[in-house]
Amino acid sequence: MGLSIISNPKAQANSVLAANTIAFTACFAVWVIFSIIGIPIKELLELSETQFGLLVATPILTGSIFRLPVGMLTDIVGGRIVYFVLMLTMIAPLWFIGSATEYWQFLILGLFVGIAGASFSVGIAYTAKWFDQKHQGFAMGIFGAGNAGAALTKFVAPSLVVAYGWQSVPKIYAVAMIVVVILYWMFTYTDPAHQHKTRVSTKEQLEILKDPKIWKYMQYYSLVFGGFVGLSLWMTKYYINEYGFDLTTAALLAAIFVLPSGVIRALGGWFSDKYGAYKVTWWVMWISLICLFFMSYPQTGLVIQTTHGSEHFDLSLNVWIFTAFLFVLGIAWGFGKASVFKFLSDEYSDNIGVASGVVGLAGGMGGFLLPIMFGALIDFTHINSVIFMLLFGATAVSLIWMYFTFGKDQEAKNIQQARDDAFDEYAQTHDNPEEVISARAILEQMDLLEEFNERYNTFKANAQKGSH
Repeated sequence: MGLSIISNPKAQANSVLAANTIAFTACFAVWVIFSIIGIPIKELLELSETQFGLLVATPILTGSIFRLPVGMLTDIVGGRIVYFVLMLTMIAPLWFIGSATEYWQFLILGLFVGIAGASFSVGIAYTAKWFDQKHQGFAMGIFGAGNAGAALTKFVAPSLVVAYGWQSVPKIYAVAMIVVVILYWMFTYTDPAHQHKTRVSTKEQLEILKDPKIWKYMQYYSLVFGGFVGLSLWMTKYYINEYGFDLTTAALLAAIFVLPSGVIRALGGWFSDKYGAYKVTWWVMWISLICLFFMSYPQTGLVIQTTHGSEHFDLSLNVWIFTAFLFVLGIAWGFGKASVFKFLSDEYSDNIGVASGVVGLAGGMGGFLLPIMFGALIDFTHINSVIFMLLFGATAVSLIWMYFTFGKDQEAKNIQQARDDAFDEYAQTHDNPEEVISARAILEQMDLLEEFNERYNTFKANAQKGSH
């Protein structure tokens, strides 16, 4: 147990939430460390864009892969001990990054440090179990604000690179993680009621993958979180290459995207609690699509021959307009990250560790693959804004898929809600119990007739196919 002076269950819940959020912030800062130190390493080793993409994405791979088993382990043994051990395992390889000299050494150490990314699965499940369903969205949103650890790296790491060299950054981070681990153990608690009373096999836990809905949530999260991680790793270098800023200024501009996207997640959780996860996610997709459309436009110059000679027109996207779109995109994705996990807490409350692990795995894999794809596309096209073209296409696919799958489910829910509201209104205006019972019977018969009609049409269509 943590400090005995905190004995009230509500106070313990708030203490766990605060400790989890601080620990996740630290872990996320470590997870994206190569987004800053990778830039001088790229120059030192003369890496291509694709090699740089692989370097910054390597920690994301292990963080993603371990999210599922870590989430499953959290459901079985509890979040406190899993989180504690997870943070301990990353400290040594983090320290040795500062002594690496070869490309393969950075890749291997990056794989070990990447376990920091798995902290999300244990933290989100551990946090959710301390709060009731009414407040879970907001609590998980506060925890998810630890994504702002990426902004912490944007603020702190460039100054350390300039003052002491890039080798100092991982060593200072390792010392900081030791402090975080000690404080975490002091201010977190264990509630035996949060653990599964019966041991559930891995096969039984993975039964969740048979649910079509979980695949939709995985796809949504691969965009809003995978895109967030991908751009967090890439935007500092983007500002350097596209607009010519130095490392410190580029990192500060990139933080305009990273920091709000992480912090706003708590507000996204509150909105999801109040208005529903579906509405929030729907608007997130539309706002993302609009922002990415304008950000995809490459730096363009137009030359027109006139009677007075050549006239040159600059059609490029101004850095401040671009940053404004990037800021809005970060806000939208911050809301989206919260709304997806509100879906999970509503539908998989008894299996939240596995559900968050599966969805987190999908999001993390998006964050791993995107930087590599960014580098390969830039090497192929030599256009920096091609990364936003890729994200625009992925968002368009997500929006279409959401409309044709989730939209139908939501429409059915809206119809059922309208029927329930109509019945409640009817029951309030009629005192005769027999009339109310008859009205309810009519509604139930309508549902049965609709179901019968759907099955009949399906049978008829299959019979026609068989005859041909």
